[in-house]
Amino acid sequence: MISQALIIQDNRVLMVKQYVQRGDIVWNFPGGGIEEYETPEQACIRETKEETGFDIKIEQFLYSSNNKYTFRAQIIGGEMYLDNTKEYNSDLIDIAWIELSDNYKFDNYTKPIIELHNKITR
Repeated sequence: MISQALIIQDNRVLMVKQYVQRGDIVWNFPGGGIEEYETPEQACIRETKEETGFDIKIEQFLYSSNNKYTFRAQIIGGEMYLDNTKEYNSDLIDIAWIELSDNYKFDNYTKPIIELHNKITR
């Protein structure tokens, strides 16, 4: 099971560039595996901190499908930092704020989540 955060500020979304199991390199929302002792919300907060350096607060449950939970969140502290010397970050290449208009960075997994967010927040 996976838990991930959708964090949007100033028409930009926080994303991580990473290698994925299917062998591709993609831009994805920060997040990762839910540990045995965690709720999806706790995993989302922990994984976002590990991958980006940011402390977050969950604002709203957005979507769940195929054992993947997505939460809208906001940054409440920390600084953007990628520590890929840690084993759990070995698949990460970069972290960036991606313009919401930068459509070529979004794929069949991320674009529908952003579209759902836009429908809810209008």
